[in-house]
Amino acid sequence: MSKILIIDDEKDLVMLLEDELKARGHEVIVAYDGREGIKLSRCQPDLIILDIMMPEENGFEVCRAIRDEVLCPIIFLSAKQTEADKIKALNLGGDDYVVKPFGLKELMARIEANLRRERRAQYLNAEKKRTRLFFGDLSLDIRERTVKIKNVPIALTKREYDIVELLALHPGQVFSREHIYERVWGYDSEGDSATVVEHIKKIRAKFAAAAPSVEYISTVWGIGYKWNKL
Repeated sequence: MSKILIIDDEKDLVMLLEDELKARGHEVIVAYDGREGIKLSRCQPDLIILDIMMPEENGFEVCRAIRDEVLCPIIFLSAKQTEADKIKALNLGGDDYVVKPFGLKELMARIEANLRRERRAQYLNAEKKRTRLFFGDLSLDIRERTVKIKNVPIALTKREYDIVELLALHPGQVFSREHIYERVWGYDSEGDSATVVEHIKKIRAKFAAAAPSVEYISTVWGIGYKWNKL
């Protein structure tokens, strides 16, 4: 679930977007003018949908005021269609620009694409900062791409290691099968996320052979998998 801030004075439009985003599992915060939007941006949302023509402070002024403090993607949503307006919005720090009227499905796709891009950047930053992880008797060396239990190497395939690294870098966080598949196999792969289940079975079997009493990966029924904090 992501926290999304909508800053727009068109109440009917805001209600439409709010209902659709909540139906997709997102938390939604709303501001109906620029000044309130600046205040609410301090709650560190995961994405901001920002109108340009609003009372108090317009969208350009809002973006200029918050961009140094707010790192999340900003999608401008505006009836202003000129190339100059689009360029100004992007130069101020906007990540995307959608012209009103718009297709709801297209906007939702753009929102999800920006959220995925942001998550990938966060994962990469986390991976760059940490090179070795320890969970009880298990150690993971990111540079060497090796996993050991009680200092004994565990023979993992490339995909198996990638899954272990993804989960271990975010202990306690639940990943769906689809998310794991996209991260490990790639967004353009033509396979099936069901293969994740088989890979995790093999990983668990290899871990159990070395540490039968420890469960490193848990199944969260109906959702996915998580790495346990030991």
